[in-house]
Amino acid sequence: MAAKRAAKSTRDGSAEVTALLEERAHPLRKDIDQVRKIILGIDPSISEAVKWNTASFRTTEFFAAVHLRSEDHVQLVFHTGAKVKQSAQHGVELDDPDGLCRWLAKDRCLVTLAAVTRQRKALESLVRQWIRQLE
Repeated sequence: MAAKRAAKSTRDGSAEVTALLEERAHPLRKDIDQVRKIILGIDPSISEAVKWNTASFRTTEFFAAVHLRSEDHVQLVFHTGAKVKQSAQHGVELDDPDGLCRWLAKDRCLVTLAAVTRQRKALESLVRQWIRQLE
């Protein structure tokens, strides 16, 4: 309990996310931590917190969440929040030459990473494109 209270007092929620992932003992924990580091390193405006009972990323608003149910690959749900934002009403467009995205709706997609290190540049590109369209 004390660890969770201390975690919530951090500026960006990283300690809270780490505590959640430790509690879950996910089989892809090392890969998930690598993805967290990659995403947080893309832009200083990106932070993480626990939202929707998972590790989630935000700039001014939440835009991605780790899909912890997947135990074979690291998966992220890119979204525009709980409701479709006006900026995404006509859909979000991404250049995805590596085919990492599977569209779930016009404003959300599932990004599947089979080899985080090898797919780092593609992930960085997708995150940059996503947050640029949501600003």
